[in-house]
Amino acid sequence: MARLAARGVPDVLAAVDLGSNSFHLVVARYSHGQLTVIDRMREMVQLGAGLDAEGRLDREVANRALACLERFGQRLRDMRPGRVRVVGTNALRRAHQKRQFLQRARTALGHPIEIVSGMEEARLIYSGVAHTLPRDAERRLVIDIGGGSTELIIGEGFAPLELESTQLGCVSLSREFFAGGRVSSKRMARARVACRLEIEPLQTKFRRRGWDQAVGSSGTVRSISDAIRELDPAATAITPEGLEAVLDVTVAAGQARDLPFTTLTDERKQVFPGGLAILAEVFEVLGLERLRAADGAMREGLLYDLIGRFTNEDARDRSVRGMQARYHVEMAQAERVERTAVALLGQIAAAWALEDPLAEQVLSWAARLHEIGLDVSHSKYHQHSAYLLENADMAGFPREEQRLLARLVGSHRRKMPTAELLEQLLPPWDKSAVLLIVVLRLAVLLHRSRSDARLPEVQLTAKGRTLELRFPGRWLKDHPLTAADLTQEIALLRAADFRLRVFSRRA
Repeated sequence: MARLAARGVPDVLAAVDLGSNSFHLVVARYSHGQLTVIDRMREMVQLGAGLDAEGRLDREVANRALACLERFGQRLRDMRPGRVRVVGTNALRRAHQKRQFLQRARTALGHPIEIVSGMEEARLIYSGVAHTLPRDAERRLVIDIGGGSTELIIGEGFAPLELESTQLGCVSLSREFFAGGRVSSKRMARARVACRLEIEPLQTKFRRRGWDQAVGSSGTVRSISDAIRELDPAATAITPEGLEAVLDVTVAAGQARDLPFTTLTDERKQVFPGGLAILAEVFEVLGLERLRAADGAMREGLLYDLIGRFTNEDARDRSVRGMQARYHVEMAQAERVERTAVALLGQIAAAWALEDPLAEQVLSWAARLHEIGLDVSHSKYHQHSAYLLENADMAGFPREEQRLLARLVGSHRRKMPTAELLEQLLPPWDKSAVLLIVVLRLAVLLHRSRSDARLPEVQLTAKGRTLELRFPGRWLKDHPLTAADLTQEIALLRAADFRLRVFSRRA
């Protein structure tokens, strides 16, 4: 089976976390298996506060975000592609008509932006926390309160066991229940009820799994921990008593801007009541007695995920293998199709400007997974495969990569995809995906017999949207079913403005 060769880990890597509250940039040096942070940048953009009820992004907030990314981009300008990961979370998940913003953001940063699911965000958070804590055998609960969502994870070592992402965030909750910064006991009570309704369904599952220690990551947990220490300098962790004391002071202030905690910036004060309500209810529902703040967060998780991509420990490969096992893929057939698809791509990658390593990766994954829908139904199995790939939680995959993978798999047989379906992909895949689809279709077609016999040496050339496929000697005459399939494929591709020409060359 084709695999990309392991590459040496670059000396310097970077991660950008486009959160609903703050944008973070971390640059780290990798040496002897360890990461050392050499630069950090953080700006409280409050992207989540710029979304209206319909998911439209306010122009002023969008411009503020782009200005921040311009500054980040200056720091990243000399870093090569593949050494930087940029990830958007809840606010960008909820934003509608974000295509133009994402294109401008990519230009500002100089690197593509991935939008991850809540479950993938939780996985990355856990990885970041786990890699920055001492290694031990204890089971840990990790809590991350962001601007637009709160993630709860239980794990052991580097492996998450339970992952949940809730629609609770310090920005969104403060906006809904503490509008204008007004704080009162009634407002706090209503906010806590809303949090309880979101968290309580997780209570049984999480308590049954259990944990030995609880840690929190990101700014909200750290700001609450700092506030507790202001009230009690001897405090070493967040406790129910410490939380209650901070709640009393916060309600008594009446206005977020009047909070007396010197460790809070003016910007943090505006979202502090919402984050406090969330953590108070997490403590109540899960029965926590002690929580300490961790140094790691999602951006550190992104860095360690990047290292995995350079060392053949790519989480995406593990997800693909997991999907193959879950849906009982015939591995021999998947390997045949993958081997041929990668070989065909290698012959035309330059002509079609498909030399981006991700093109080969996605094509390989699509070949390995193109038949998972057979586990649902043989009829229209390619459509079932595409649905599973677009909607499954696949660790390591940002949403756009999953959507791209689904488009390839869903189009590997029968009719070619419509232009509207491909236009939903972000550049450059809105134009390039159809080229990968053609390659995958040919690879699947050539292995319709599911035979172990190796294919002859097939030559594929491309010029524009014209392809020429050449077989040796009498091979096509000796394989009339393949010849008939190719005749049908010529017609199907013609409908999508591709011209396929098939030849037999002399042996």
